[in-house]
Amino acid sequence: MPKEFPRTRRVSELLRRELAQLIHDAIDDPRGAMVSITNVLVSKDLGQAKVYVTILSDDAASRAAIVTHLNEIAGLLRHNLAHQVRMRSVPRLRFLYDETVERGARLSALIAAAVAEDEARHESQNDDEAP
Repeated sequence: MPKEFPRTRRVSELLRRELAQLIHDAIDDPRGAMVSITNVLVSKDLGQAKVYVTILSDDAASRAAIVTHLNEIAGLLRHNLAHQVRMRSVPRLRFLYDETVERGARLSALIAAAVAEDEARHESQNDDEAP
C-alpha cells in the first residue's frame, strides 16, 4: 500500500515554502515581490528540483529576465536552503516560468466572450420574435 505523503511531495512542499521567503529576501528590487512559486517538482532521487514560478508582469522580456536571474542565483538559494532545512543534501534548483495562470486567464476571457456573444444572439432572436 503506497504512503499517503511520499517523501518527494513533502520535500517539494518544504522547498516551496522556504524558497518563497528566500526569493523575496534575495531579490533586492521590487521585481522580487512579483515572483510567486506555483509548484516544485523534485526528482525521485532528490537530486534535482524544478521550481515553477509565475511573475506578475505583462512584459515577456521582464519575465524572462527574472527567470534568468533566478537561475543565476540558484546556487546561492540552494546554499541558503541548506542552512535552513534539515536534509542530507539540497536538490539542485532549476527555475521555469509557469504559464498555467496566464493560460487560464486567456481561457476565462474566451469563455466570457463566447457567453456574452451567445446572450446577445439570444436577445436579438427574442426581439425579432416579439409582436
